[in-house]
Amino acid sequence: MPEVKTYLEALMALDETPLKLDPGQVIFREGEPGHEMFIVRTGSVDLKVRDTVVETVGLGGVFGEMALVDPAPRSASAVAGPGCTLVLVEERSFNDLLRRVPGLGLEIMRVMARRLRRATHPL
Repeated sequence: MPEVKTYLEALMALDETPLKLDPGQVIFREGEPGHEMFIVRTGSVDLKVRDTVVETVGLGGVFGEMALVDPAPRSASAVAGPGCTLVLVEERSFNDLLRRVPGLGLEIMRVMARRLRRATHPL
């Protein structure tokens, strides 16, 4: 889905005020409610379940998307790595994006499927 990736890259570039975080700064905690997802603009973010890092999300990666698909509490914590800046995508914007770029929904499902596979069948 090259058009989806290109769209996310364009969205990252248009955000003139990305969120700048310090290394170790908690973005959200496991169990909290969520109403937004994030795109990593620079640096990285560690996704943790309890105290275990289950994934490191890098440039152009998305996280927090489950909160926009299912209203259950966050399933992991997100912690900023060095040089981390993020683009915040609120629920309303996400829904608008899905209407305009239907392929984005499929790409988000792929992200969630990969994470589920890794969680249930770690290498």
